[in-house]
Amino acid sequence: MTDVALLLGGRYRLGSRLGSGGMADVHRAMDTRLQRLVAAKVFRSSADELGRKRFAEEARILAGLSHPGLVAVHDFSADEDELFLIMQLVEGGTLADATDHGPMDPEQVADIGGKLADTLAHVHDNEIVHRDVKPTNVLIGNDGRAFLADFGVSRLADAAGRLTDSGQVVGTTTYMAPEQVSAGEVGCAADVYSLGLVLLECVTARVEYPGGPDAAVARLVRPPQIPQGIPSRLRRGLVGMLASDPKQRITAEQAGDLLNGRTTEIMRPVPPPPRPSPRPPAVPQQRAAQRPPTGSLPAPQSRSKRPLAPIAAGGAAVLVLAALLVVLWPEPEIAEVPPVQGPPGVERLPVDIANLERAVQQ
Repeated sequence: MTDVALLLGGRYRLGSRLGSGGMADVHRAMDTRLQRLVAAKVFRSSADELGRKRFAEEARILAGLSHPGLVAVHDFSADEDELFLIMQLVEGGTLADATDHGPMDPEQVADIGGKLADTLAHVHDNEIVHRDVKPTNVLIGNDGRAFLADFGVSRLADAAGRLTDSGQVVGTTTYMAPEQVSAGEVGCAADVYSLGLVLLECVTARVEYPGGPDAAVARLVRPPQIPQGIPSRLRRGLVGMLASDPKQRITAEQAGDLLNGRTTEIMRPVPPPPRPSPRPPAVPQQRAAQRPPTGSLPAPQSRSKRPLAPIAAGGAAVLVLAALLVVLWPEPEIAEVPPVQGPPGVERLPVDIANLERAVQQ
């Protein structure tokens, strides 16, 4: 057998095994074409044609993503004989390895959580849901950087029915969101909840909901227990991420803002209350009884300035008539009083009175 035949895809020479999962083994490998170290995830389980197509589509989507917190996908194969992913090699361990030594420093957990939340926000912006966020899928490099991995595995596992070698259907119930446990609609909010459980485990070094049917039901009746005394940014983030109702849960972007200290509060918009339908004014009962039947009265007319025109015209006519009367009315005749006779005094009084009476009678 030639050396070329030992190469995965005729290009990648497998080295030591770095880890194993339910469906795949991860190997250190050498890309003989580019002469660089890579991580090769080789799937042990076979998938049907539909599963291979879905896996190939997912691998192409992941190859189009570019973010510092994502393990880059370099190559893939969905052939019948070879089913593998070639990814960026991260030297280090997983977040699960870090929690094996006890609770992590809360400030460090907040820093890691903020970076992972920003990564999830980028993934969600590209309309991709991870659906399998857990400590073993978070890689911690020797330089302290955190990477979110295993997108292709979760998608491929769904396509293949999540079957193990024994044919049993399995799932990571430990970090599932309530809507996943209750077979509800799974969206981006489920990833946020899962990340919240991962960060909570980092702080407490305790699995909040251990695997099993009882644990799956527990999150539906008991909220996660968030410890007191942790940094406020971490506590605010966990409270918002671990809301049971996905509609009340914060987004990955908001979680990143809280955990990274870019904001201290997330204000959700409150929808305005519905406007009540207009109702006609209430009519007193006595007046309503006196009102004639509907349809007997003409429709009320709106106010306008037209009724004032006849009034103004009538007023003008009255003024004109009054002016004509003043001009045309004959002046009254003034009676002539006889001339005064004699000097004023008591002796002339009877004559003056007689003259005044005659003038009035005329």
